Amino acid sequence: MKRELKKGWTTGACAAAAAKAAFTALHGGGFPDPVSIRLPGGIETNFPLAHCGLTGDAARAAIVKDAGDDPDVTHGALIVADVAPAPAGAGIVFRAGPGVGTVTLPGLPLAVGEPAINPGPRAQISDNIGDAARMLGVAGDAIVTLSVPGGEALAAKTLNGRLGIVGGLSILGTTGIVLPYSCAAWVHSIRRGVDVARALGLDHLAAATGKTSEAALRRDLGLPDQAIIDMGDLAGALLKALRARPPARLTLAGGPAKLAKLAAGRMDLHSRAGAPDRVLLAGLLADLGAPGPLVDKARHGAGVAALLAEAGDGPAAAIAEAIARRARETVLAVLAGGTEVAVWVVDRGGRIIGRAS
Repeated sequence: MKRELKKGWTTGACAAAAAKAAFTALHGGGFPDPVSIRLPGGIETNFPLAHCGLTGDAARAAIVKDAGDDPDVTHGALIVADVAPAPAGAGIVFRAGPGVGTVTLPGLPLAVGEPAINPGPRAQISDNIGDAARMLGVAGDAIVTLSVPGGEALAAKTLNGRLGIVGGLSILGTTGIVLPYSCAAWVHSIRRGVDVARALGLDHLAAATGKTSEAALRRDLGLPDQAIIDMGDLAGALLKALRARPPARLTLAGGPAKLAKLAAGRMDLHSRAGAPDRVLLAGLLADLGAPGPLVDKARHGAGVAALLAEAGDGPAAAIAEAIARRARETVLAVLAGGTEVAVWVVDRGGRIIGRAS
C-alpha cells in the first residue's frame, strides 16, 4: 500500500514558533517546549525547540525545519529567532541575521534594503507574538532578528540571487504548511522573477525548462540574469504571471518532449503529468510527409527524442520546427496579445533544432 506523503512546515511557520518562544521567555514566561502557534488558517500546531537561551536583555530560540516529504532545500535547516525589547509602540521590528537575505532590487513585495522576510511570515510572527503578549499581559513590541546558520550556502541553490536577494535565504510561506511536491516555492519564484524583471523595466524576458535550454538562451540572447526565468515544468505559472504583467517580447526554450506537451496545450510539462500527446505527434509527422512506420511509432507512444533520432537531421529539424510553431500558438493564446513570442526547441547537446517566431 502506498504511503501518504508527509506534510511539512514553512520557514515562516518555524520562524513564528521560534519568535513566540523567545518572546515568551524574554517576558518571564519561560521557554515553552514544545511551543504552540496558530497558523493563518486557524490550525494550531506544536514545534519542539532545538535550542533556547537568554543572553543579556535578549532571548533566543531555534526550530529545526521539517519539510516533510517535500524535496525542500531548507529541510533540516535551523531557523533561529533572537528577540529583544523594542521601544513602546514600535510593534515588531524585523532584522536579518546571518543566513537571511536582504532585498536589493525593486519588484518584490518588500522594499529595497528590507530583510527577506516575506509579508506572510511577518504576519504570522506578529500574530503569534501578539497572542503571547496578551497571555503575559505585556506590550507586543519586539525586535525580531531571524538567522539561518549556513543559509547563504543554501541560498546559492535557490533563485534568490536572480531576484536580487543577497546574503542568504528568504523566509517564506503563506499558509505555514508545505504540501509535498506542490511546487509552491517554485511558483513563488516564477512570480517574483517576473515582478523583478518588470520593475527593472526589462521588456524582453526569456524562460527555460532546464539548464541546457537556459544556456542556449544566455548564449544567443545576452540578456541580464533578471530577464531569464527558470520556469522548469511550470509553463502555466509562468504564462499566468506574464499575462498579468506582459513584456514586449518573450523567448521560451525547452527540450522537444516538454515543448511537445506545450504544443498540445498542456501547462504542466513534468513527466508525472503524462507523456507527449501521441495523436498530436503522429499528426505533425503525417503533415510533414514522414514515413508511415514513423507515424505509427508516434501513434503508439514512441518518445520524442527517439522519433527525432530515427527521422534523421533534415526531417528532425522540420519536426522540431512544427513543435515550436504549435507551442508558440499555445503561448500566444494564453497571453492573449501584446507580447511578441518566440519558441526554441533545444536538444540535449544545447543545439537549437527548431524555432518559431
